[in-house]
Amino acid sequence: MILDEILVHKRAEVSERKARRPLLQLPDGFAHPSQFEESLRQPGVSFIAEIKRKSPSGGELRPGASASELARMYARSGAAAVSVLTDERYFGGSDDDLVQARQAGGLPALRKDFVVDAYQIYEARALGADAVLLIARALSAAELTSLLTLTHQLGIDALVETHSAPEVDRALDAGARIIGVNNRDLDTLMTDVTLAPRLRPTVPPERLFVAESGIAQPDDVRALADAGVDAVLIGESLLRAKDPGAKLRSLVAAGLVHA
Repeated sequence: MILDEILVHKRAEVSERKARRPLLQLPDGFAHPSQFEESLRQPGVSFIAEIKRKSPSGGELRPGASASELARMYARSGAAAVSVLTDERYFGGSDDDLVQARQAGGLPALRKDFVVDAYQIYEARALGADAVLLIARALSAAELTSLLTLTHQLGIDALVETHSAPEVDRALDAGARIIGVNNRDLDTLMTDVTLAPRLRPTVPPERLFVAESGIAQPDDVRALADAGVDAVLIGESLLRAKDPGAKLRSLVAAGLVHA
């Protein structure tokens, strides 16, 4: 299963990073108050636009793309936040992509990676990320609670990603304020766009609900808005578009119709 393979590699990678640069040597690059959660609490459907160079299921997405240029374009086109894949081996990303996107676009930035250790939370803060991704399936209940508590202590936000009702329950029990439902199964890489709407009623309205994966057309956004989704995370359909800015503007407009 691809997620298990990624997590094995990630644990080894984090161990190497910790040896090269111990925690006490990490700078504090987080000089701004996080506005990630606040930016998503807007009328209509808010958009987290993603910078992703490749994926195990989709291959190369936009060869030669500039993280800075994409972030600026996303900001001009109505995104509320930017998500940056920093995993190198499986997604072709880098920490530099995150730093450049945060500085160039001015949008709150989510560091999207496979977090398995508290070190990565401190690392994200040092890079200037406003939020981190925590994948419920990749963490025990105790690990999820501990990492969530650390994000709150450090003043950054966490998007807790789920793929089932039991995982949503674990996220809520851990204290997650922002809960994502990934329509793509990280084990099989199959996508079911009906999953997020079906799980929306399991999340209380005071928590932010984010739908992820498989969102490509204005009708998709309108259906999610009708289901009460607060925000969507969208990447591949933007990155494969001839004009990503125009594509994003059409999706944002569809979300605003329901505001």
